[in-house]
Amino acid sequence: MSFEQLALHPDLLKSVSEQGFTEPSDIQIQAIPHILAGKDVMASAPTGTGKTAAFVLPALHNLSQSEAPQGHGPRVLVLTPTRELAKQVSDNIYKLTKYMRMRSTTIVGGMPYPPQIKMLRQSLDFLVATPGRLIDHMNSGRVDFSRIQMLILDEADRMLDMGFIDEVTRIAKETPENRQTLLFSATLEGQVDKVARALLKEPQKIQVAGVKIKHDSITQHMLQADDFRHKRKLLNHVLSDETVEQAIIFTATKKGADNLAEKLKDDGFACAALHGDMRQNMRRRVIEQMQRKRLKVLVATDVAARGLDIRTISHVVNFDMPMQAEDYVHRIGRTGRGGSTGMAYSLIGPQDWQLFYRIQKFIDTRFELTAIPGLEAQLEKPKFSGGASNNRRRNPNVRYKNRGKNMGAKKDSYKKRSEAA
Repeated sequence: MSFEQLALHPDLLKSVSEQGFTEPSDIQIQAIPHILAGKDVMASAPTGTGKTAAFVLPALHNLSQSEAPQGHGPRVLVLTPTRELAKQVSDNIYKLTKYMRMRSTTIVGGMPYPPQIKMLRQSLDFLVATPGRLIDHMNSGRVDFSRIQMLILDEADRMLDMGFIDEVTRIAKETPENRQTLLFSATLEGQVDKVARALLKEPQKIQVAGVKIKHDSITQHMLQADDFRHKRKLLNHVLSDETVEQAIIFTATKKGADNLAEKLKDDGFACAALHGDMRQNMRRRVIEQMQRKRLKVLVATDVAARGLDIRTISHVVNFDMPMQAEDYVHRIGRTGRGGSTGMAYSLIGPQDWQLFYRIQKFIDTRFELTAIPGLEAQLEKPKFSGGASNNRRRNPNVRYKNRGKNMGAKKDSYKKRSEAA
């Protein structure tokens, strides 16, 4: 199927073509016709499959086909869990409205209030917002939802996980009852399903794939590491490969991201850190530097695991394994986007085996360890093979070769260095 067959506005088709897209993705094929028909939709789709365009394109088309009501405030409201995801949605709107007269703005925390107040007084087509900051403006009487035609909840599961259920519910109640409501989420079960039943009217349910997607476009490597120093050597080897266009390195802690970024700078890499303790303007500046290719390496916490869409990211490295197996899927999904291919490396230290097997079980895949010649691990891997689908087996205890009485001291030393990272 082509985008032309979806019967979208010619100006949208022109923008889509200039972005290099020739065929719609599965989520776009399934969701766009229902949205164009004015139906409520609840959809589940994995990261990197064109989910944002699946609601932005039909929303823009519908706006172009109707006369804007008098007054101020937005016609379409998109709620997102984070500032990074809000920016991604806003960037998509900006690119797709190149040949259309549409006004949009973003309302997120960490930004000055006066410019946001000024924008809320205007007639808007799109408003992309995080729930917390939008509620602040609502409490001050600055938001007019009378023109709302469509409410979109993007990454609804994550918004609920972050504790925004009351804010989302309140915002929805303030919008007109005859609105069209769209909900996109990694899962449509549990609390998400409960919220959907409360806010959506006879929705069309779409499930393209679960969050357990294996990312066929991404080559995944698992490298065994003896300690923190060994991880550093493996990381530098990966980053020095000439095929690396840009890379994201994921760490477990904010302090670890800062420290590793400084070490990589000392090694000669154009590098910066990104995490939640940084001011919003600094985070925005770092992302812009990545987008403009002024940085080759970004060292980040899971704040960048979702919502960061930079198509020149060719490599992802898990310097620290994620505590949640689901986050592994989102992390590596930062590469191999938009039909391209990517490489993902995970560095498995002595403390990481339990997480390694948890990820195998979650995505139902058994990984073979990869070794880099000259940088092979000296420690023995766990004897437990970690069947990916065996629920009865317990996570292994790491066993080591007999390396003498100093082995315990080396383990303690690795632990201290890891915590310091």
